[in-house]
Amino acid sequence: MKKRNYFSDIEDRNENAFSVIADFEGNEEQLMDIEVDEILPVLPLRNMVLFPGVFMPVSVGRKSSLKLVREAEKKSSYIAVVCQKAADTEEPVLEDLHTIGTVAKIVRVLEMPDQTTTVILQGSKRIELKEIMEVAPYLKGRVTTLNEEIPAKDDKEFQALVEACKDLTVRYIKSSEMFPQDSAFAIKNINNPMFLVDFICTNLPLKKDEKIELLRIDALRARTYRLLEILNREVQLAEIKESIQMRAREDIDQQQREYFLQQQIKTIQDELGGGSQEQELEEMRKKAETIKWNEEVKSTFLKEVDKLERMHPQSPDYSVQLNYLQTMMSLPWGVYTTDNLNLTNAEKTLNKDHYGLEKVKERILEHLAVLKLKGDMKSPIICLYGPPGVGKTSLGRSIAAALKRKYIRMSLGGVHDEAEVRGHRKTYIGAMPGRIIKSLIKAGSSNPVFILDEIDKVSADRQGDPSSALLEVLDPEQNTTFHDNFLDVDYDLSKVMFIATANNLNTIPGPLLDRMELIEVSGYITEEKIEIARRHLVPKELEANGMKKSDIKIPKNTLEAIIESYTRESGVRELEKKIGKILRKSARQYATDGYFAKTEIKPGDLYEFLGAPEYTRDKYQGNEYAGVVTGLAWTAVGGEILFVETSLSRGKGGRLTLTGNLGDVMKESAMLALEYIKSHASLLNLDEEIFDNWNIHVHVPEGAIPKDGPSAGITMATSLASALTQRKVKANLAMTGEITLRGKVLPVGGIKEKILAAKRAGIKEIILSDENRKNIEEIQEIYLKGLTFHYVKDVKEVFAIALTDEKVADAIDLSVKKEKIEK
Repeated sequence: MKKRNYFSDIEDRNENAFSVIADFEGNEEQLMDIEVDEILPVLPLRNMVLFPGVFMPVSVGRKSSLKLVREAEKKSSYIAVVCQKAADTEEPVLEDLHTIGTVAKIVRVLEMPDQTTTVILQGSKRIELKEIMEVAPYLKGRVTTLNEEIPAKDDKEFQALVEACKDLTVRYIKSSEMFPQDSAFAIKNINNPMFLVDFICTNLPLKKDEKIELLRIDALRARTYRLLEILNREVQLAEIKESIQMRAREDIDQQQREYFLQQQIKTIQDELGGGSQEQELEEMRKKAETIKWNEEVKSTFLKEVDKLERMHPQSPDYSVQLNYLQTMMSLPWGVYTTDNLNLTNAEKTLNKDHYGLEKVKERILEHLAVLKLKGDMKSPIICLYGPPGVGKTSLGRSIAAALKRKYIRMSLGGVHDEAEVRGHRKTYIGAMPGRIIKSLIKAGSSNPVFILDEIDKVSADRQGDPSSALLEVLDPEQNTTFHDNFLDVDYDLSKVMFIATANNLNTIPGPLLDRMELIEVSGYITEEKIEIARRHLVPKELEANGMKKSDIKIPKNTLEAIIESYTRESGVRELEKKIGKILRKSARQYATDGYFAKTEIKPGDLYEFLGAPEYTRDKYQGNEYAGVVTGLAWTAVGGEILFVETSLSRGKGGRLTLTGNLGDVMKESAMLALEYIKSHASLLNLDEEIFDNWNIHVHVPEGAIPKDGPSAGITMATSLASALTQRKVKANLAMTGEITLRGKVLPVGGIKEKILAAKRAGIKEIILSDENRKNIEEIQEIYLKGLTFHYVKDVKEVFAIALTDEKVADAIDLSVKKEKIEK
């Protein structure tokens, strides 16, 4: 056997034989021919398996093992090397050992500098341990040798198998960091197939049980096949591990590069005196000490600052977290403006900005009075509702000016996302607080006047219902702890004066409506519109068109003509547009000619500026015809007068015909009136057979305009009574009221608008329900001048007032008609 001394320089225990064996090729056949005693010393190893022909360094520590090694070295005797089943067993017996093992010869014993002993073993042939004969001073056992089936030298298949194992081992070594790079070179230079297989089995870091399995296989071909399977698996795992490590290394390299650049930026900022991340965080903590927030909010803020400090500045969450902290610091925690509690000054401010609107002004002054007495109170939540253009939104600005508070307006028209009110959770990309919180940041105060404009235009969709989110905002019992999703801490909104505006209460959900104090802002009458135009609209439009007050004058009679003939609205927006149109035409004429042709606009000049009148007011038409009665109606643009006409035509059956685009309620009023007159025919001295021989037709002119409502009940009854009796209706008389089947007159709404419409039409007397007396008392005396009111409870009283004893000139002689029919 040819052998070189490769072990003279070993200094420490090394289980990897690649660093020990460089070019050894054992003569396996000679090793197989040795004679072995039946009883051999047994050296148990921990997690190590020795194959025939292979050198393996082993660190020996047990006293019994040391004694065995030294005696065997002196005698140059063979020993049996087996592996323990459990590595922690100190005094193994037969049951603790794998019975398959290898006969080995001790090549050399090395005393290492660290006081350990390393033994170089060379395997010879496989044996099986049958029993343990002695335990002291070291193990001795009875063994039997096992034969090895070796393929022929010219077996091509076996040669290919060995080459495949060699290639896979080289790939494994190159993809693993456990072996020196010259190990692959050593493997390539081993030419003995049997030695190569056993060498790989011994030195590759395979599982102990797999090595025992390989050692137990008698046929070398079978062992090589099994080794090839194991090598394929290990190579795949090693390559996958290498790929993962490469990717991880690339990520680490990128992070290190970013960290290096961040450190450079930080150094540059420090040199320039700029604020670094640490300075910014420290400033946040200092500012937190000056903000008036409770312990819970403060604790939350400081936790979030600590969280930001732990984040990498390039992390996507860093900007979200920074934005959250900046939002918290920007909010006006505990910052309140001082209210101006001078009631006289507040009333003066409100009157200066808005003409009329007495109920709203009264409510604001009441709030100021209570605030002055109590010193602290929850602000009211008011809902101003009424037609467009009456000044609901601008009133909020006046209230803010009167209170000396900040003013915020938030338009809710078309808002359909709950996040608009409550904000997004900060985990979302692009998250931001709701508009309530953002508006408070903008105002810089926690007690502003907050206008929720067009609250009736809020709509719901799949993203939530904003009106439901507003329930918390507009409830004085809940808004002390308003929870914004982005802020994620409670905020006190109880000091905010919320003023909502709406055109139609029907579209506002009931629970939301219940939380607000409703104040109606009704349409303006002509007289009020004239004052508003004179005080506010004309000066505003003069300034908007670059004119002075002395350049153009629009007197009251001209403004009244514009209102009556060119606008039909409850508010004053259209009036403002018409005034602007007049001034623009004047501005163009001045720009062309260099002077104003008309410095005072008279009613007769309106055709030149505004064209032909767009609307005409109905005028009283007299009482020359029987069955024509003047009624009063309410519309969205104010009050109107309407006429109810009744005519008779001879015919059997007494059919009732209703025309004029009437709604169901008006049709019912007409039928009620006719049934009442039929049942009280004696009251009007009517023959009951008239109803069987005359057809009745009730018509309300302007059939293109839909009409509905109960307020024409007594008007229809009077019209029917006038037609059936052919008696004249009292001149310059109008009426409004609902009728019952018993003849009772019930109250109706819109009294103020109806009365002013009657006055404009030249009406002198008005019949109303007695229960509408309170509505008349609320109207200023100046608007009632020239009108006489008759308050009634029953239709009989209406007939007594409205019907005169005089018959019309072309009266139909119903009695004659009756006689002719009888004959």
